Amino acid sequence: MTILIIATLILIIHWALEYRRHSRNVAEIPIRIHVNGTRGKSSVTRLIAAGLRAGGKKTIAKITGTLPRVVLSDGREAAIIRLQGANIIEQKYIFRYAAKEKPDAIVIECMAVNPVFQWITERKFIKSTISVITNSRPDHLDLMGSTVQSVTMSLANSIPAGGVCYTAEVQQFPILKKVADARKTRIHKIVPTDVTDEEMSKFRYIEHKDNVQLALAVCAEAGVARDKALAGMQAAHPDPGALKKYLVEDRQKSIHFYNVFAANDPESTVYIINMVTGKLSGVEKIIILNSRADRLFRSQQLIDALARVKYDYLLLTGEIPEKVADYAISKGIPKDRFFAMGQPLTEEIYQKVWQLTKKESHVLGIGNIAGEFKYGAQIVAHFKHKIPKANKGAGRG
Repeated sequence: MTILIIATLILIIHWALEYRRHSRNVAEIPIRIHVNGTRGKSSVTRLIAAGLRAGGKKTIAKITGTLPRVVLSDGREAAIIRLQGANIIEQKYIFRYAAKEKPDAIVIECMAVNPVFQWITERKFIKSTISVITNSRPDHLDLMGSTVQSVTMSLANSIPAGGVCYTAEVQQFPILKKVADARKTRIHKIVPTDVTDEEMSKFRYIEHKDNVQLALAVCAEAGVARDKALAGMQAAHPDPGALKKYLVEDRQKSIHFYNVFAANDPESTVYIINMVTGKLSGVEKIIILNSRADRLFRSQQLIDALARVKYDYLLLTGEIPEKVADYAISKGIPKDRFFAMGQPLTEEIYQKVWQLTKKESHVLGIGNIAGEFKYGAQIVAHFKHKIPKANKGAGRG
């Protein structure tokens, strides 16, 4: 019993000393930006970091999205190797490294989904001076509640006390403002009104005006002029999950493939599909829905969402195509419009798309990019590598 008590005391002392050291590391970085939200966190984190670097501020960023990364102060990237999956304790080690580099700013993407962990991440690990909430949409409802309002309250856990918050969320803004006011934090609602189409055309991938406007506002708060911040963003590397288009010319057919896997909540997916293909006519519109065995509910949500978009064919790939196919039938999708393909060689997926294409098709990969074999990522890579080398770099992606 005495040994147990002594061991417990040693652990408590160790944790207290560790927390004290972490708090010192946090305090040594004057600008701490915590990026949360349903969609766009990784892109906004990268945009803010790029804008700050272009403005002469030494900045380190940590990305949690498609591939976890640390973006160094010179723009280079280092992979984060996780031996036992994601854990919010990871943020402590990022600050330990960053404090040694003595940066002016650190930009951290929120890696927590559970509301309690979001609160702990903000209050104990990051202690942000600037909070960012990209948007609030119905996603991760199993952890954040069954309504978009409960999701918003969960995301609001990353709003600091006595700081400043920027958000592009419009519909749920009153909830965020109520929380911010209670914490004596200034909150700003950002609407993309002064980012032009010409400025957006200079990005090497398909970026959203909301994300750029939000990042520009944060950079301005940190003292970086708009023109410098924007130039840095346009030159920055996109997140691996960023929306990109790959054009494949094959046997007198044109296939436009869009990587939409990062937008795997229903609202974001519908928005992007309509944005990309809403005005197209006379072409085949093909959806590739990739599923994971542990995310059947998400695949079902996306099947429901497809009722709000126009498409010609649906290819069901991934780990549970039969279950998704059964759900599609129950929702009235005709059997001749979808194909349950599972996880064959990705060349078979490509050939099926080619067969369904008359002259020109627009193909959108949605759902889960990961899974046991990262099959969604394999599909993206296959279409990308179909582009003739002479044409790579011609256009976005």
